[in-house]
Amino acid sequence: MSLQALKNINRTTANDAEQPKGFPAMLEQFKGEIARALPKHINPDRMARIALTAFRMTPKLGECDPRSVFAAVIQSSQMGLEVGLMGEAHLVPFGNQCQLIPGYTGLMKLARQSGLVQDIYAHEVRVNDVFTLKLGMERSLDHEPLTTLGGFPAADDERGDVAGFYSVAVFKDGSRTFVAMGRKEVEKIRDNSRGYQSAKRYKKESVWDSDFTAMGLKTAIRRLCKFLPKSPELASALALDAAAEQGKAQNLNLTDVIEGNYAPIIDDETGEIADAKPVTSRDASQSRPGGGPVEVADATRKKVKVDGVSAIASDASDQEPSAKLKAIYEQMAKATSIEVLDEIYVRAEGDLDGSELEALMREYRTCKAAIGRLI
Repeated sequence: MSLQALKNINRTTANDAEQPKGFPAMLEQFKGEIARALPKHINPDRMARIALTAFRMTPKLGECDPRSVFAAVIQSSQMGLEVGLMGEAHLVPFGNQCQLIPGYTGLMKLARQSGLVQDIYAHEVRVNDVFTLKLGMERSLDHEPLTTLGGFPAADDERGDVAGFYSVAVFKDGSRTFVAMGRKEVEKIRDNSRGYQSAKRYKKESVWDSDFTAMGLKTAIRRLCKFLPKSPELASALALDAAAEQGKAQNLNLTDVIEGNYAPIIDDETGEIADAKPVTSRDASQSRPGGGPVEVADATRKKVKVDGVSAIASDASDQEPSAKLKAIYEQMAKATSIEVLDEIYVRAEGDLDGSELEALMREYRTCKAAIGRLI
């Protein structure tokens, strides 16, 4: 077998007797191919054990398409996050698909790995703590938790109910930035979450009910990450998390994930992750053996008819890159190490958005894979 055999999992045929049944069987059958698909620093045996443990802890994942669980596990490993008990990322059922949802510890890990963030942390503030926030020309944030004997923090019940949250990032040059959010603001974000709304509708317990503090910390970290230099891994993690919050499919395609080319498709107007995986009219016609009219969006994202299947076209893949993008591509192609490549990406991503940022992310992953083969 080869990596092509692993990619073939993504294809469905009516009579495939050799197709492994269920995620555990798939994990065992393609263990060698998984090892070749993962970054070199990831131990495939450890990844498989962790993935299998996470899968068994959530019985509902057994009802999901095993290919989607497979894609989520490999994508998590590509980003350098471990699923399950460590809290860096979680496998969550979404209809018959598995979604990959980063935890707040995973977001902090990816922020630190960008190379420009030295430290990042978040805390809850309780009503009996001393908390002072100043904005304007001289911003400052001071938090003194209620203490007990010896100056140690008091127990949560002594400190009182949660009043709010804050997160802080420390850059390599020693400068800092922070965000602070009151409880009502966090609860408003919770109430707008599709997952929370669905849990309430069906009278089920949500993670917001079982672990409000952890979700509040994650909300503060996620807000802070929007203002930080973002590596492709952090950008992907934030987009995957946003899709889960919006109640949308993440569009984790197994082939893209295996090749390290997965990039979230962001709507230029709304800034949200798109519902459908973008395809061109050429891709649509090739993937539809029987022909027939296909609906595809043109460069303005309006639907057009092309041979049969409904889809959304990506203008990023069909249009000639701008002069700015070409110059960045040339710099990335000359990079001789991952560190240099990361620096080029981080400097460039702040000046791009929408389809250009998506194209940059894909080029980054291609260059990163090329450098990996040389190491």
